[in-house]
Amino acid sequence: MRASHFGWLFAAPALVIIGVFFFLPVLGALALSLTDFDLYALADLRNLRFVGLDNYWQLMHSREFWGALGNTCYFVALGVPLSVLASLLTALLVSSRLTRWPALFRTALFAPVVTTVVAVALVWRYLLHTRYGLLNWALGALGVHPLDWLGDPHWAMPAIVLFAVWKNFGYNMIILIAALQAVPEELHEAARLDGASFWQEFVRVTLPALRPTLLLVAILTAAGYFQLFAEPFVMTQGGPLQSTMSVVYLMYDQAFKWWNLGTASAVAFLLFLIVLVVTALEMRFLRRIEAP
Repeated sequence: MRASHFGWLFAAPALVIIGVFFFLPVLGALALSLTDFDLYALADLRNLRFVGLDNYWQLMHSREFWGALGNTCYFVALGVPLSVLASLLTALLVSSRLTRWPALFRTALFAPVVTTVVAVALVWRYLLHTRYGLLNWALGALGVHPLDWLGDPHWAMPAIVLFAVWKNFGYNMIILIAALQAVPEELHEAARLDGASFWQEFVRVTLPALRPTLLLVAILTAAGYFQLFAEPFVMTQGGPLQSTMSVVYLMYDQAFKWWNLGTASAVAFLLFLIVLVVTALEMRFLRRIEAP
């Protein structure tokens, strides 16, 4: 038996598990999206009908789907730059030679990432409360009229973006800290010897070295933010006036509220295609800026 055969033999258990618990469910969901599988079919499979691409066609003409997609794109467009910026700033601060106890700060800033979304979302609901919330209390101290953060359609999504950025920036911060440590110190010393200011050193040395990592972080963050669900589910239930209804929340509603499992599966695959296109565009942009 050749060495390559031994490799496949050792990989076989993992491949079987991946096939059973990933590829088969995905293929099953794809088949489900081509049917009208609903509560009646769940009770009796004889009620199941093959409808082809009708679920996708109906979604393409659904105002609810386009509204959810618009909310999701708004969340991604606002949340990803803020999250990457917050990660970069905190990584620079923690990695600074002037910062004492960097390990303590890394742990504290990473802590929100490993906390339960539901638990911290409930805490944030109280922080954003119109009358008793800490944020409105701080705004009132500055003379600003309290805002109905989660009850106003104009402020509900920005409030969720603020929460999501706070919850997730620590993960990207750790990645960027590792990238900062990989930048040769000789480059920084040469820039300082040439009289470069802090801003010039950051723009000419640090930022070019971090560019591939920043784009990787942006891709990972965008892919995760397109799957927005837990935050609006706990904080706003998709309201007010469906201003925080995301694509995944719509999929959840179709599957477990209305029991339109075929439509929900179609929503899932449309979201997959959207994320695939966005990721491909980001990867193309990454290859273009890395080309000599």
